[in-house]
This record gives sequence, C-alpha cells and structure tokens, in this order.
Amino acid sequence: MPRFSANLTFLFTERPFLERFAAAKAAGFEAVEYVCLFDHAPEVLAAALKAQGLRQVLLNVPHGNWGAGERGIAIFPERVAEFRASIERTIAYCRALDCGAVNCLAGIAPQGIDAGILRATFVENLRYGAQMLEEAGIRLLIEPINTRDIPGFFLTGTRQAYEIIREAGVSNLFIQHDLYHMQIMEGDLARTLETYLPSIGHIQIADNPGRHEPGTGEINYGYLLRLLDELGYAGYVGCEYRPSGTTEESFGWMAAK
Repeated sequence: MPRFSANLTFLFTERPFLERFAAAKAAGFEAVEYVCLFDHAPEVLAAALKAQGLRQVLLNVPHGNWGAGERGIAIFPERVAEFRASIERTIAYCRALDCGAVNCLAGIAPQGIDAGILRATFVENLRYGAQMLEEAGIRLLIEPINTRDIPGFFLTGTRQAYEIIREAGVSNLFIQHDLYHMQIMEGDLARTLETYLPSIGHIQIADNPGRHEPGTGEINYGYLLRLLDELGYAGYVGCEYRPSGTTEESFGWMAAK
C-alpha cells in the first residue's frame, strides 16, 4: 500500500484551515499537502505542522489571482519576472516547512497568443525554476489538468508533460500525476503509470465522476494502488478528493485496499 498524504484544501473542510492539521493527524495521516494560497505566513504553517508531527510533502508555486480565476502564470510571456519572483517566494516557504517538492500550474491559455509562444515561455520558466529549486534541494513538478474542470488549461496530458520535460532538458523536473484528471483526459491509467512512472514525482487521487473518494466512481483504485506497489513507487499519494459525506466517513476505502 502506498503512503498517503491528506490534501487539506479538499479534506476536513468542516473545520477552519489551521485546525485541519490536527484532524489529519487524528485520522492517521503522517503527511499533508494543500493548494497553497500563501494567505498564511510560513511560520504559522510550520507551527501547525510541528504541533502535530506532520510532514509537508507538497506545496504550490504561486499561481496568480486564484479568486479571479487564474490557475498559474508560467505560460505568460509578459509575466516572466513575476514567475521568477514567485520561485524565490516558494523557496522561502519550502525552507520554513521543510517541503521537498512544489507543483507549478501552467495556466489557462489566453486568446490571441500563439501556442508555440506559450510553450516556449513555459519551458524557459521551468528551466529557470527547476535549476533554482534544485539548488535549494526542492523538486519541481508540473500537473496536467482536465479541461472540463478548468476550460482552456494549457497542460492537459501525460505525454505532453513528458515532452515538455524533455524539451526543458533539466533533471529536476517531474510530473504530478493526478489520476482523476487523467482518467477524464486519457483513461488507460495503468498503462500510463507503467510507461511514465520514472518521470512521475507525485500522484494524486479522486474518483470520477464527482471527484469524490475512491470507490464512488469508475476508477479501479484497488488495482492501481497495488500496481504502484508492484512498480516500486516510493512517493506519496495525495488524497485530493471531495468527500461525498463527512471527511472521516470517506476513509473506508483505505481499509478496503
């Protein structure tokens, strides 16, 4: 059975955010992750982790104005300076939280800019970010996301992410593979894991449809989690799903696996 981390953006939402660390610990988790909106100071988050003896396994690079619908800035040629500054801020947070991996959202492709320009900007930003983060001992991840939940998102497939990593030509760049998103966009999850696992740095899960806990939809998580063990996956699997009931009631699938 892989190791699981609790995504505090999606789980324990019955509680205020800073109370979710204790709830995750009480539920048996040893690691957490979340969509970081950078609205808590790093020392506040570090104290919450330390109080519960939890490990922070993933953080996000700042991704623009989330409330206004932005989902990443890494593809925008006019925002390169902002992206580079965001890497510096990310490193400061990771050092405070002892977090060794960050996810960079590509962004929603704007109208009127050639896709080749967006890709070239993305690749160059990833080169810069991967090198800066490597010096700090932090891995950089990129996440393909489905266009049903985020219409127009630039990075939408595993092979596309792999090709961008190859084009960037840096060793410190990996895929964040969310099985929910890729079930929608690609299917054939087992074959994809077998093919691309060496390039996958983190995995997240939710079932489809509904983005609820495993066992509520069409994805055979019993098989896929066993496959990850067989393939030797040593990372964490992030529980990034919306519980269909209370968070605590949603954990029955873990015992069943």
